[in-house]
Amino acid sequence: MLGFNEAQVREQLTSAVALRPQIEELVDRLLAQRIDSVLLVGSGGTYAQMWPYEYLARRFSKLPIRAANSRELIQSGDAWLGESTLAVFLSVSGTTEDVLAAIDYVKSQGATTVSFTGVPESPIAQEVDHTLTSAPKAWPFDPQLLLLVGAIMHKRGEFPGYESLADELAGLPDAIIEAAKAAEDKAVAFAEANKDTDYHFLIGGGPLWAFTYLYSMCILEEMQWLRTTRVNSAEFFHGSLELLEEDTSVIVFQGEDETRPLTDRAEAFARRISKNVAVFDTRDYELEGFSPENRALIAPIVLDAVMGRVSKHLERVRDHSLDLRRYYRVMDY
Repeated sequence: MLGFNEAQVREQLTSAVALRPQIEELVDRLLAQRIDSVLLVGSGGTYAQMWPYEYLARRFSKLPIRAANSRELIQSGDAWLGESTLAVFLSVSGTTEDVLAAIDYVKSQGATTVSFTGVPESPIAQEVDHTLTSAPKAWPFDPQLLLLVGAIMHKRGEFPGYESLADELAGLPDAIIEAAKAAEDKAVAFAEANKDTDYHFLIGGGPLWAFTYLYSMCILEEMQWLRTTRVNSAEFFHGSLELLEEDTSVIVFQGEDETRPLTDRAEAFARRISKNVAVFDTRDYELEGFSPENRALIAPIVLDAVMGRVSKHLERVRDHSLDLRRYYRVMDY
């Protein structure tokens, strides 16, 4: 498989789910401190990675748990932020400037800080109160966030499915590697069919809206310099549908949660207009060992692996490195 390092993927996912005991111990300590709010703080891709867990908490918990953009948080503040706040940060490199600035800001307001990163000696890891480290360059951070937010809700008596979820996550490395392998042929076909496509329209909803946003902005735009439109399937019929034409490339991300009918509806309409609709559906992957309810929760991780194969083949057919940047971390801004 092109550019697929199975050993590295296994190491990264295994190290992430192995944090369960540390996360649960930390949650016990934090709840003993009587935290009364949780801010999930990020920038760009890490900000988007927070959204499914704000969404999950909104469904189950009465504890205020919400995502915050790091730079916006510094500028606007937050009424919840204070000495009883837990602020959570993510960074692959541990050096993201906006995140570092946000850590300083929330600490000045008395918040307790936690980071997930793969670089324990990094500035972000050193600045927070609690650092939980996985293998280097580990991505995505969804397993850690599932465990952290899930454990908080579970300890509060709000998420009875936590134990089964945490147990099943032990099988995540195998399930994700097999999903990536199963996606290879479809990834090749999509890349070959769209090697000259310069505009994509992406649709996703519920817990997959975050991945829709992330893949549109961080991969197709940042890494491939392609123009995109991204829309939540619940909002599809309120404006963005007017951009569809017969040859528009439409990418649909479909999961197995309660919002599936909303994405089905958007897909059905898109197919009436466009002849180029590609659906990436987690139902197409075996995910051995995961119950139906937990399949829905790991959908962002599954699609990250699946679309990772698409990204590698787009890189190949377009002869455009995923590492190439014109402005991001190249120019001062």
